[in-house]
Amino acid sequence: MTILVTGTAGFIGNHLALRLLEAGQQVVGLDNLTPYYDVRLKEARLKRLAQFSGFTDVRMDLEDRPGMQALFEKHKPSIVVHLAAQAGVRYSIDAPHSYIDSNLVGLGNVLEGCRQSKTEHLLFASSSSVYGVNTKMPFSTEDPVDHPISLYAATKRAGELMVHTYAHLFNIPATCLRFFTVYGPWGRPDMALFLFTDAIRQGKPIKVFNNGHMRRAFTYIDDIVESIVRLIPCTPTPVKSESGLAPGVSPVAPFRVLNLGSSETVALERYIELIEENLARKAIKEYMPLQAGDVPATSADVTDLQSVIDWRPTTTVETGVKNFIAWYKEYYGAN
Repeated sequence: MTILVTGTAGFIGNHLALRLLEAGQQVVGLDNLTPYYDVRLKEARLKRLAQFSGFTDVRMDLEDRPGMQALFEKHKPSIVVHLAAQAGVRYSIDAPHSYIDSNLVGLGNVLEGCRQSKTEHLLFASSSSVYGVNTKMPFSTEDPVDHPISLYAATKRAGELMVHTYAHLFNIPATCLRFFTVYGPWGRPDMALFLFTDAIRQGKPIKVFNNGHMRRAFTYIDDIVESIVRLIPCTPTPVKSESGLAPGVSPVAPFRVLNLGSSETVALERYIELIEENLARKAIKEYMPLQAGDVPATSADVTDLQSVIDWRPTTTVETGVKNFIAWYKEYYGAN
């Protein structure tokens, strides 16, 4: 079958496409190499995929409606894993239109493509950010998600609603994946692990927000990819409970929402300690208040995920940070 993966020059999309290609799948990869961060890193990721004859590289904006229509008409993907988006909570405060264009208009074009090509399963990348000001831990798909505190989170929640509507109206089986702080080799330079590693190696200060009182469900990239690969053949069906509604699924559409995250919540200070240990250097810390749009803690309830695929993320943060630092040193030739 042909699998369309959007965002193949991105962190998660690149790892997923590589895994699928190694398994012998035909992958159409879509990306526009936006300069949100170092394009050279994105190009290096794509080189990992170019060696496979089953990979088709498409460079296009999601917002290009005629182009997206032509792509779906030509390739007719059986599976669509929609990972491309404008990422970043803090950047959404400064560049809101980028999020509206990519995360809403672009998603609309993907959904129309799925409708026209009768896609067998759409997997959509949402985010733990949709939980907003929720304080009950761990975050569960049963929890309300009505109060996002960043435009990024709002576009992801709106995306979930758009996906549900298309699943209902056009019978497109769809799974929304709420990712929790994904990290690992080939990761994003705007994420804490990359930023901290860069700064500590160069002897520069790192900004530690919320005065260090941050906790995250740091989730290793291989665990994310394993979850998605296992979910691809698991298409949802409408589910009703005695009350007419069941958590995370729809009573009227082949649709579900799942958390993809580590059940281990790690303090940011511990995360920094592990970077220091692997670099054999100490961090210079600048303690800062909580930034607008950020939340002090996240924690993932993955009970629903485990019930669907009989598996949950297992990689410890000790192993994950060690693997990232090893990749970083090799990629940048750093000591």
